[in-house]
Amino acid sequence: MTEKEQQNYNNYNRKTKIRSYVRREGRFTPAQRSAFESLWPVYGIDEVLGCWDFCKMFGRESKVFLELGFGDGRVLKTLATRHPENDYIGIEVHRPGVGRIMHEMYEAGLKNVRVICEDGDVIFQKNIPRDSLAGISIFFPDPWHKRKHNKRRLIQADFVHMAASRLQLGGMLHLATDWEDYARQMLEVLSSEPLLENSGEENGFVERPGSRPLTKYEQRGIRLGHGVWDLVFRRTETI
Repeated sequence: MTEKEQQNYNNYNRKTKIRSYVRREGRFTPAQRSAFESLWPVYGIDEVLGCWDFCKMFGRESKVFLELGFGDGRVLKTLATRHPENDYIGIEVHRPGVGRIMHEMYEAGLKNVRVICEDGDVIFQKNIPRDSLAGISIFFPDPWHKRKHNKRRLIQADFVHMAASRLQLGGMLHLATDWEDYARQMLEVLSSEPLLENSGEENGFVERPGSRPLTKYEQRGIRLGHGVWDLVFRRTETI
């Protein structure tokens, strides 16, 4: 990390002391723990200083997509299976789910996925090179629906600018939420980011692309009659 990047990181940290998530570890079953420990050398990324080298990480040159907060890992696993020509990175702070999805990926023979259990804000700032990702997905981040907690929401101007700068020209930032007021906030924040251009219709939202598998959380929400809002923005400008 250069001196300037370190200064930017320190400044960013000072402005974002409030975390956008709560670490709800829950029960770490023996099977999940065993999978986590035995498969971490296969799929895990240990936190390092400086930017990651994706070619070294995956042993090839390819398009790299990142999912922040992959939850049960269904989307990450599905996309990696559908597109073996691409490589995928997943960030998730809840270790039991990470252990489970690593086991499922190992059983499926997937080799094009890597995961890390760290704060996504920090990883974007310290480890993701500028202009490097073909796509970033953030599906159903914690809505922090009480007004007094809205400041905890991940999708804020500083974070969006940082994330956009990590996309290649033409790279896509895809968000989804089932909270309408958060969807409106997302739309406002992304529309104000000069590096991005909305690919949506007149209202700014898009129908769920076929490339985005339904999540378990989303399926439950649909059964309860919840709406879902997708936004897809493209990186069109350079810094």
